[in-house]
Amino acid sequence: MSALIVALFVFGLVAPAHAQVHVDIGIHLPAPPQLVIVPQVPEVRYVPTPAAPVNLFLYGGQYWAFANGGWHVSRGHNGPWVVVGPQFVPRPVLMVPVQYYHVPPGHWNKWERKHAPRWREDWGPEWADKRGWKERDGDDHPGKGHGKGHGRGR
Repeated sequence: MSALIVALFVFGLVAPAHAQVHVDIGIHLPAPPQLVIVPQVPEVRYVPTPAAPVNLFLYGGQYWAFANGGWHVSRGHNGPWVVVGPQFVPRPVLMVPVQYYHVPPGHWNKWERKHAPRWREDWGPEWADKRGWKERDGDDHPGKGHGKGHGRGR
């Protein structure tokens, strides 16, 4: 019993160390942006015009921004923005095809615009294995598994 109390006390001291850091990613919009449904992933909406210097999506009541190779999340369209690791980005957001990213990284130009980005290439096989991404993005077996996870909007 005393070990449990000590463990809870230690956890209470450690937990606040994971404080969120708010960052400015350059989104300063005068009003909420126009949002359009992503046809291949209807639960996700995107900003159709480059109203901000980042790729901006709405999912689950939160705004998700992909900027400078990383993900940020906020409850509001102007922030405050919190940096999030790729392991915490919801799968529907990751499934948005390349064509809906207005500011894609340069190496994405070689990828098919109608498919989701090849996150496995960016974040590695360990990330893909933990997320169960291996069979969904088609990167493991070129020519095999093409289209897995892309059933909607064919």
